[in-house]
Amino acid sequence: QVQLVESGGGLVQPGGSLTLSCADRGFTSDYYPIGWFRQAPGKEREGVSCINHNDGTTYYADAVKGRFTISRDIGKNTVFLQMNDLKPDDSGVYYCAKDICGRRTGWRRADFGSWGQGTQVTVSS
Repeated sequence: QVQLVESGGGLVQPGGSLTLSCADRGFTSDYYPIGWFRQAPGKEREGVSCINHNDGTTYYADAVKGRFTISRDIGKNTVFLQMNDLKPDDSGVYYCAKDICGRRTGWRRADFGSWGQGTQVTVSS
């Protein structure tokens, strides 16, 4: 059973940083890549980043390359999204979910239809 719980969102000024956490209570990341997605009001959900710990690959949307870093702490069974130099366009609800990414598949930004509560990120002065 997929049990991914997001946390770490908040209000931050432009140029600031936040680290989001995705607690993997169902050990999903042992078997599947994990992606971070976000959805702003009035917009479709979009893929932000994905990590496949089995083949060591990571992927980023063009809009966040060089500013965001995805990582996984095996001991804590948690996937992190370090977000630096945040911009107002980064605002939205951020979700972590099972995804498809890797050397064989590239990044699919998959939707398996299972989404948690998400964590709100607001970038504003």
